[in-house]
Amino acid sequence: MATNNNALVLGATGGIGGEVARQLRDAGWQVRALKRGAAKSGERKDGITWLSGDALNRQDVLEAAKGCSVIVHAVNPPGYRQWSELVLPMLDNTIAAAIAQGATIVLPGTVYNYGPDALPVLTENSLQHPITRKGAIRVEMEQHLLDASRRGARVLIVRAGDFFGPKTGSSWFSQGLVKPAKPVKTVSYPGARGIGHQWSYLPDVARTMVELLARREKLDAFASFHMAGHWDADGTQMSAAIRRVVARHTGSEPRVVAFPWWLLTLASPFVVTFREMREMRYLWRTPVQMDNAKLIAVLGHEPHTPLDEAVEAALIGMGSLPQAKSLPVAA
Repeated sequence: MATNNNALVLGATGGIGGEVARQLRDAGWQVRALKRGAAKSGERKDGITWLSGDALNRQDVLEAAKGCSVIVHAVNPPGYRQWSELVLPMLDNTIAAAIAQGATIVLPGTVYNYGPDALPVLTENSLQHPITRKGAIRVEMEQHLLDASRRGARVLIVRAGDFFGPKTGSSWFSQGLVKPAKPVKTVSYPGARGIGHQWSYLPDVARTMVELLARREKLDAFASFHMAGHWDADGTQMSAAIRRVVARHTGSEPRVVAFPWWLLTLASPFVVTFREMREMRYLWRTPVQMDNAKLIAVLGHEPHTPLDEAVEAALIGMGSLPQAKSLPVAA
């Protein structure tokens, strides 16, 4: 197993990939990032070395990963386009590079692997019986990684709830609840009142990955961990946090309205993103909560930013709030 502090991040221009790259850099790692169309390969910017290459090109990944002990696989086709055709080939390129270097692959996991039979509380050992195409591919990805862990690579999967944060990109928070770069007038919530839902703040997820990597020599060759994140027990707490934060900045609370599932149904045949979002509706119809006991046993804690602070950073990062000082809170 390679134990140096060199890391390659695939998907560093995205939400979780970018956050992990920055936190690895801040923790003293030498970080490389692979990017298609990079103006100048090897350019060092913000403490990260940017390499020109494509995650779909195995030779590009093999070259970029030389001398690396960690490869963060956080790359996805944008907007779910050609997802089923591209995801596994990209992952297999990462696996080939990790086996060649004896490196640890880090994968941001999702709850899509699980069907209704595993809910409401998920542990690392919960049965994975997905009911969607995307979930089935996620299960296949993890099977490829399990096989890789028996062939010289190591694997770390960190599974969390729905992402939100300053640079999340495509997510339920930024595409469902509120709209990026627009003032928050309404909060469109996809779930029903009384149905619990789990959220995860991206910087907390990245920090968890970095802390686990510092202990990777003591972890199993194939290790997975669940994060508790922010548990919205009745489906109202995330909306309430957004309303509080917006009110502190603007003096006006946005309304909470039901998410227009009917619109997704109508548009699904024409918009791939909407079709994929609609497939995940079952995760809003039943509570989905992850047990983080295994993570606590290893780290002793879970990185956790207070909800209002996390929501404020997310809304400012999305351009949905002014960065001016918030209004005083009424007594």
